[in-house]
Amino acid sequence: MIAQLNGTPAALGPNWVVLDVHGVGFRLTCTPATVASLRAGEQSSLATTLVVREDSLSLFGFATDTERDTFELLQLASGVGPKLALAVLSVLTPGQVVQAIQTESVSTLTKVPGIGRKGAEKMIIELRDRVTALGIGPGDQPTAEPRQTEERWREQVAGGLQGLGWSARDAEAALDNVAHLVAEDPQVSLGRLMKAALQSLART
Repeated sequence: MIAQLNGTPAALGPNWVVLDVHGVGFRLTCTPATVASLRAGEQSSLATTLVVREDSLSLFGFATDTERDTFELLQLASGVGPKLALAVLSVLTPGQVVQAIQTESVSTLTKVPGIGRKGAEKMIIELRDRVTALGIGPGDQPTAEPRQTEERWREQVAGGLQGLGWSARDAEAALDNVAHLVAEDPQVSLGRLMKAALQSLART
């Protein structure tokens, strides 16, 4: 398994990066917050996991080993595939995932698009004895998110939402719902904007 890649981003998208490793370009699917932490041409290191399917090989990249391990653990729950696991980590930090499962917080898990009450309850039952392996306590503070400093925040968040399966119309509505966060704090992180946008969509 490919567990880590070190290289320079050759191209960046809303939820993907092409990482140039000694002349070989690896395309990795990432959370929008991970993509926002990267800069084209700057040396970067990503924890990775390879998802093998009968008709595809998909490489996923993460800012930390803990994020990657949480991504892999989430897929041990029935009905949770790579796309849904990535959506979880686009909304919640690994620490928040552990806390939600250990405290049986269905309301926290259902903030993620694609997870309903029954799905959240099943996830809690199937993972509550496994999350301790991550070594994260429920009181751990979330990892600091990268700051969003570019004017392209609407394009980045919209692209991230559409990459997770939302329509362009839904994405535009979510952008309008979170625009006040940028007005209040121009340096608001892309991760927070993405999380708020997903939560607004989950309420509709």
